[in-house]
Amino acid sequence: MSLANKTLFITGASRGIGLAIALRAARDGASIVIAAKTVTPDPRLPGTIFSAAEEIEKAGGKALPIPCDIRDEQAVEKAVGDTVAKFGGIDILVNNASAISLTGTLATPMKRYDLMHQINARGTFLASQKCIPYLAKAPNPHVLNLSPPLDFDVKWFASHPAYTLAKYSMSIYAWAMAEEFKDKGIAFNCLWPRTGIATAAIRNVLGGDEGMQHCRKPEIMGDAAYAILNRPARNCTGNFFIDDEVLAAEGVTDFSPYAVAPGATLMPDFFVPAPGARTVVGRN
Repeated sequence: MSLANKTLFITGASRGIGLAIALRAARDGASIVIAAKTVTPDPRLPGTIFSAAEEIEKAGGKALPIPCDIRDEQAVEKAVGDTVAKFGGIDILVNNASAISLTGTLATPMKRYDLMHQINARGTFLASQKCIPYLAKAPNPHVLNLSPPLDFDVKWFASHPAYTLAKYSMSIYAWAMAEEFKDKGIAFNCLWPRTGIATAAIRNVLGGDEGMQHCRKPEIMGDAAYAILNRPARNCTGNFFIDDEVLAAEGVTDFSPYAVAPGATLMPDFFVPAPGARTVVGRN
């Protein structure tokens, strides 16, 4: 497997899972576009598009940091155009950018509602729309959305309906576009972690430094994404993948190196159906 000579357009890749995916691809010498908003350091959100670019190049890849608000159609269109001008095309799109607010109906300001749906749902649709004409020219084109399996158990909706719907929209777009563009050979899949992943979202929203001790490292998502993106696009589309299931299929049997604190009880992530209770749509 190799992503050598591939060009990846990754939204929100200045930190966390997006950066982990970029760094794994960089080890093959891939060219990576970091399309994200953070251009100056923020103490709550470490990493900028420029620091990410430095890490990618140190890992062996080529990097193009592009300031981009995923909500802005002209900004996304320009970022895609700059990518093609720099690297000659786009092989892979990773829709990673996301916003979260785990609030109920009465506690969700419409400004926060709009942010989640503009970034998660609309941003995914927009980036996909602008990249598809170039992906259609690539030899093994993939779109990977960082979004969950479509389990419609109401427990996932009742406590934070606005966030759930925003994330599920990303999954529905992948599911729909896999069918829409199957004749063009473009793969559309989703990837989601079984456990919490040690990112700024966990630290700031779900439990601080203590919560981080019950998570896996972002590298598990980077390695799982790498495995998916190397598969033949025409034979691997319309799936809702879970990170450790992907790696198990690749022969990984020991997941302890991915733990932030080896031996600690892992925090389960949202939206992963219990064994025997899979109410998931799709082909997987």
